[in-house]
Amino acid sequence: MDAAGAYGGGKAGGAFDPQAFVQRPAVIVRAVCWLFSVIVMGCISAKGWYISKTDGKEYCVYNDDTNACNYGVGISVIAFVASIGFIAGEYLFEQMSSVKTRKHYVLADMGFSAFWAFLYFVGFCYLSNAWGKTETPPVGTANNMQGAIAFCFFSIFAWVACAFFAFQRFRVGADAAFAPAYEVEGGVGSPGSFPAYPGAPDPQPAYSDPPFSQSHTGGNIDYTAPTY
Repeated sequence: MDAAGAYGGGKAGGAFDPQAFVQRPAVIVRAVCWLFSVIVMGCISAKGWYISKTDGKEYCVYNDDTNACNYGVGISVIAFVASIGFIAGEYLFEQMSSVKTRKHYVLADMGFSAFWAFLYFVGFCYLSNAWGKTETPPVGTANNMQGAIAFCFFSIFAWVACAFFAFQRFRVGADAAFAPAYEVEGGVGSPGSFPAYPGAPDPQPAYSDPPFSQSHTGGNIDYTAPTY
């Protein structure tokens, strides 16, 4: 993570490097969150509902619990949109010149990621419990239902990783806020001195011998008064 700018981001206005962008850990984990949300959403949407032969109504495969299917699809749809939004936010983060704006983005990222990891944990427990109570699931639905449960579990760690990276950024910003206002670089001057403007004289010039000085090698010099 490049700590050259505020909150672990690059300096605003710098050149955008696509290769470095896609290799960032935060961007990679966001892409993983997006992929997991697509899998959970697709598994439940494709095979999560069936039509009962007795009354002709549509039921959820998870123990006929409609809320279980709606919950799994709901958190996955929001995770899908949020992952795209945060990937776009990673791109715009480098363009944010305001330190306060970066701080708000990092706090929103950390809070949302931690909260969504918790929701996926609830979803994993909820769907696992409902699937355990399912007696006779329709033919061809078991793999999708178990896949949705598995990727809900994987999504917990993916969103926790997002929250962790956001927390690291927040820590970098907090450390910078309480850091001393000067930097000692081994230059001339006291640690608290400010850099001089261009063309300013040297604060500690190198003194040379005064003009018209003579070096005395030794011995006494006899000064004789002139005669008139």
